[in-house]
Amino acid sequence: MLRISNIKLPLEHQESDLVAAILQRLAIAPAQLRSHALAKRSHDARRRGAIQLIYAVDVEVDDEAGVLQALPVDPSGRLPNVQTTPDTEYRWVARAQADNSGARPRPIVIGTGPCGLFAALVLAQMGFRPIVLERGKAVRERTVDTFGLWRRRLLDPESNVQFGEGGAGTFSDGKLYSQIRDPLHHGRKVLSEFVKAGAPEEILYVSKPHIGTFRLVTIVEHMRASIQQLGGEIRFSSRVDDLMIETDAEGSRRLRGVVLASGEQLRTDHAVLALGHSARDTFAMLAERGVYLEAKPFSIGFRIEHPQSLIDQARFGSQAGHPILGAADYKLVHHCKGDHAGRGRSVYSFCMCPGGTVVAAASETGRVVTNGMSQYSRNERNANAAIVVGIDPVDYAGHGSGPLAGIALQRHWESRAFVDGGSNYSAPAQRVGDFLKARPSTSFGTVVPSYTPAPNPTDLGNSLPDYAIAAIREALPAFDRQIRGFAMADALLTGVETRTSSPLRIRRGDDCQSLNTRGLFPAGEGAGYAGGILSAAIDGIAVAEALALDMGAGR
Repeated sequence: MLRISNIKLPLEHQESDLVAAILQRLAIAPAQLRSHALAKRSHDARRRGAIQLIYAVDVEVDDEAGVLQALPVDPSGRLPNVQTTPDTEYRWVARAQADNSGARPRPIVIGTGPCGLFAALVLAQMGFRPIVLERGKAVRERTVDTFGLWRRRLLDPESNVQFGEGGAGTFSDGKLYSQIRDPLHHGRKVLSEFVKAGAPEEILYVSKPHIGTFRLVTIVEHMRASIQQLGGEIRFSSRVDDLMIETDAEGSRRLRGVVLASGEQLRTDHAVLALGHSARDTFAMLAERGVYLEAKPFSIGFRIEHPQSLIDQARFGSQAGHPILGAADYKLVHHCKGDHAGRGRSVYSFCMCPGGTVVAAASETGRVVTNGMSQYSRNERNANAAIVVGIDPVDYAGHGSGPLAGIALQRHWESRAFVDGGSNYSAPAQRVGDFLKARPSTSFGTVVPSYTPAPNPTDLGNSLPDYAIAAIREALPAFDRQIRGFAMADALLTGVETRTSSPLRIRRGDDCQSLNTRGLFPAGEGAGYAGGILSAAIDGIAVAEALALDMGAGR
């Protein structure tokens, strides 16, 4: 099978046009083309009046070797935009050995976000019958608790946007794309499993696939059922409060089990630590137990909202609203040059949610956190994204030292947002025009806020460190030059966005095990090795494979 890439066609075209382009590219007669299937579809909107679709297509032809030999090559001897279709089939690295005695401890997976779910699924598919521990509730019960905060201002610290089956990604846009290197095509395994669990098949070929929150709920349930059918066990409301670590005479440390909040001890020699980026109490426990942690950079900022129609028009012009294009997104970055404390920092858009809403994402009492969410349809009136500033461990000064200092910084500004919002889980918000002029907002304009429970008009100038405020004030007019209207006076900023990624990393070696605790496999976003659903799921697969190989080796 051959893959042809970079086939460009007008937005409005027929299937016959695609077939004709295939025949022309391969210089073959129609009778030689046996079949074709989409491998990828994206669009080029740089010319708003002439948007093009760009295809990669897998084709079967008669006499493939002869077709390839007849094609012209470039000066380097390569065939431009034609290659053999890559082999993306997933292959198991190990299979569990029979243990009829039941004496061998089962592997444990801690957390059921994308990383934990895929680690558990792959382990189950290899026959290792994992025990999966989730501190929160099953996804539908969790949804009820999450709406309890959004609608009634009632926060459950163990069941919310951050904690529970599906992880933080369940209440997001369900984006399924990443820029990480994936030479083993584990991303294809992830997408294929999502399709098996009920996701639309288009995620296998569109360039920026997404699922949306409500569909993710059902998909997560189906994945749970698959794990259980394969012998896995899933326990909800089962927070891990301690690790059982054995140290030998040479000082080498080895995991021997976990202790639940209930006091129950579970024996294991292998555990995937698939924490989310908000498992702060677990991070503190790991630090106390001497697991190797280190502070790492992350970003803080606000959510910004615009009319989705403004973004659509800026990106697609007269072709805005076309069903193939859907709601437009954006990706922006500005490197600060101004003479202020933000000099040299980067400000960028993050987790852009077309046609979505800004949601309350707190997981601790007395703190306010924002995030973005979209449904599959992406048909809400507003577009939203985080506008965030990169910060480094040196910025954590004043909030303690060591690997947990970034958490202290997050908590400081989240507590400030709680007070600025009115101390009732409303969020502080400000019109962009007022923010740029450093004056408080007393009301909102044409952009209707989507945050629930409610936004509170105020002054965000003291809601983040001075260097972050200065950097965002410099960046917004620069973004307006890229998207006309981005800095419109009535656009809305809502604070604060502090959970962009984990503020620490749980260091691991090439074998995916903790640098100083054998049998402990840090993984995913909370451990500092992923950012987003797809990369977290891919990391979960990689860590599950490493764990399976270690178990197979009998260590």
